Amino acid sequence: MSCFENLLNNCSGCRLCDLHKTRNNIVFGSGNKDSSIMFIGEAPGENEDLSGKPFMGRSGRLLDRMLSQIGLSRDNIFIANIVKCRPPLNRNPNKTEISKCIPYLFKQIEIINPKIIVCLGRVAACEIISKDFKVTSQHGQWICKNQRMYMGTFHPAALLRNPNNIPFAEQDFFEIKKQLIR
Repeated sequence: MSCFENLLNNCSGCRLCDLHKTRNNIVFGSGNKDSSIMFIGEAPGENEDLSGKPFMGRSGRLLDRMLSQIGLSRDNIFIANIVKCRPPLNRNPNKTEISKCIPYLFKQIEIINPKIIVCLGRVAACEIISKDFKVTSQHGQWICKNQRMYMGTFHPAALLRNPNNIPFAEQDFFEIKKQLIR
């Protein structure tokens, strides 16, 4: 069994926080485990909990469209979340849930070893890039740490609520494309 499969098996049986009590499925992540780029969101929503896959529904379709604009698809990236189980009513994960679950994400990052990590939304960016990350003012900016390039951008669900930010997010994605070809 590979390290990745072993991690998936461990995560599947996780009972470290109360989110396991209401989940239908863990949403471990999906895509290319050999990818040089990883996208990270905050937590699964209802569609993700039902399917076991990240970024489904309207926000997933928007993400797919933005990926397509820069020549990427879910086949050549990896997508995961900070927490692997859906918080009730799609609320943000709390500090306890994050602290119990984020080691799974860190192990995924270690195994996949991407050269680029894109955080989708404030929660992911604050956990991965910087505790005080501000998406509205820092989106699209590259930060180098741990020999990787990190960027925070708008979460697709936030873009659906505020479509005026879609052009900013699309520009961020073009910056991702430029970084990939460096």
